[in-house]
Amino acid sequence: MQLNNIDTLLWDWNGTLLNDVNHCIRSMNIMLKNRNLPLLDKERYLKVFTFPVKKYYAALGFDFEKEAFEIPAEEFIIHYNKDFSKVPLYEDVASTLRFFHEKKRNQYIVSAMKHDALLQSVKERKIEQYFTQINGIADNLAYGKTANAIRLIQNENLDPQKTLLVGDTLHDAEVAKDIGVHNILIARGHQNADRLKKTGNPVVGSLNELLLFLGVSEWGKNG
Repeated sequence: MQLNNIDTLLWDWNGTLLNDVNHCIRSMNIMLKNRNLPLLDKERYLKVFTFPVKKYYAALGFDFEKEAFEIPAEEFIIHYNKDFSKVPLYEDVASTLRFFHEKKRNQYIVSAMKHDALLQSVKERKIEQYFTQINGIADNLAYGKTANAIRLIQNENLDPQKTLLVGDTLHDAEVAKDIGVHNILIARGHQNADRLKKTGNPVVGSLNELLLFLGVSEWGKNG
């Protein structure tokens, strides 16, 4: 796969561009502690986090016979929003987005984050100018983003063969397969490399490695 063959990038947000893994673990541990459930460390988190997140909550011991899933799902957002403004982008994000923008590639965000919160978080980090469109979901339940991705491909008349979805989870690989686009996964987000490699899709460790994978050996001279 070479950059010359790609005219559109679909970016996941959490864990791909936004470095929020530790923030998510902190937020979840507050909830686990309140329910006398075992706390998470990063190693375990990367092994159990999944979509839809209801399955992830169940794996952590949440009992949906005692409380509806919507209760902890909304509670998580309360904890997550605390000090959220301090959650950074990965250090190579702004320069990478700028590079693709300068190369006239279309860039979109397709996220399982609630749309209003997603839009605000992107604007707060001053990178919204790089995106043609930003797409979140309608609620805080994070069931997935496949339907949004399908609509995006159709409404924007994107060519799947020239579109690359970049994400950090198995769900991103599933979405890419469902909409027929290329996929590269980054193993520094919400799932570990061992899990991601099982998809058979390329796995890199950073956006710098992504550019090298696409044949960009010197920024500004290729693509």
